[in-house]
Amino acid sequence: MEFSLSPKATEYAVKLQAFLDNEILPAENLYHQQRTAFIAAGTPHKLPPVIEELKQKAKAQGLWNLFLPHLDHGLTVTDYATLAEITGWSPDIAPEVINCAAPDTGNMELLDMFGTPEQKKQWLEPLLAGEIRSGFAMTEPDVASSDARNIKTSITKDGDHYVINGVKWWTTGAMDERCKILIVMGKTNLQAEDHKQQSMILVPIDTPGVKVIRNLNVLGFIDQHGHAEISFTDVRVPASNLIGSEGQGFALAQARLGPGRIHHCMRAIGMAERALQLMIKRSLTRSTFGKELARQGVIQEWIARARVDIEQARLLVLKAAWIIDNQGAKAARKEIAAIKVAVPRMAERIIDHAIQTYGGAGVSQDTPLAAMYAGVRVLRIVDGPDEVHLRDIARLELKPYIS
Repeated sequence: MEFSLSPKATEYAVKLQAFLDNEILPAENLYHQQRTAFIAAGTPHKLPPVIEELKQKAKAQGLWNLFLPHLDHGLTVTDYATLAEITGWSPDIAPEVINCAAPDTGNMELLDMFGTPEQKKQWLEPLLAGEIRSGFAMTEPDVASSDARNIKTSITKDGDHYVINGVKWWTTGAMDERCKILIVMGKTNLQAEDHKQQSMILVPIDTPGVKVIRNLNVLGFIDQHGHAEISFTDVRVPASNLIGSEGQGFALAQARLGPGRIHHCMRAIGMAERALQLMIKRSLTRSTFGKELARQGVIQEWIARARVDIEQARLLVLKAAWIIDNQGAKAARKEIAAIKVAVPRMAERIIDHAIQTYGGAGVSQDTPLAAMYAGVRVLRIVDGPDEVHLRDIARLELKPYIS
């Protein structure tokens, strides 16, 4: 396996690192000031103006849509993994300003792979241009959505339309005023096999019958893009809004989630790297019992274990990315499940130790650590909880031994 960056990816990594250091990290304070003002004004999901300013600068440098391999940059999944890690140093800002933020990336990949020319023209093009945002509506409040066979939302054919009824929640991005389109997963045929009952359909968020009920906070944090609970009551959309064909919902979901988990995990590694840096800097400026924290054995162990754990996790993610590039996402199923378990747990532990090193400051708004912790903790649930992935890994390991 070859994990070294291609010359083109090396060029992008240098440019992106410089953009992070010179533009994004210095803008974090302003971003949070603007967000605080919007929250105080009762508009917590309004976009801070600094984001659009940074987007224009990123576009001008060609740092845009780096996650799609066949675009002009020609980066592989392995190449992009390193770039995703860089963006993880500033997870609230960096992914969005280079138009590589979830859930838009996964939705764009779906439309790119399976959308009709008309769907691509209407929705993919403005998403690629960063003019609108989108949501992915699969999870439901009344069922265990980690088993997507449980979802209850119905998508019923009625002439040349489909009628949608149900309730979704944790629809990331749907609170943002720029969110114009939802990809909704529901059941089109209850008589089909378990894994062929589900389909995905495009639903403009302003369609009659779509009601955004509320935002869901993450451990008390109000994300700018929001996580919405949404009801669908007799929502009618043209049959041409169906993505792929009826019964392909599961297959589409797997195609969407494979590369997306690489993105999530590498961003989490970037967060862990920043937490480690913050922990080290803090330990050098605080003294207890007559010596700096950096000279205390427990802190040294945290630092050493963090380095070992980050390096191990990064190699596992790069292995998964390499298999996707060379053999396809299906061949990387075990590795994709493994990184989804290992990386968030690793990052959660390192961020927790960094918080402990900072003491009270670590859980305050004066450092990014508390927000990073909330983001990584929820990553152990989104895109499938740890337990589901561990189950899949065990099944794949046992398969050769069980007839």
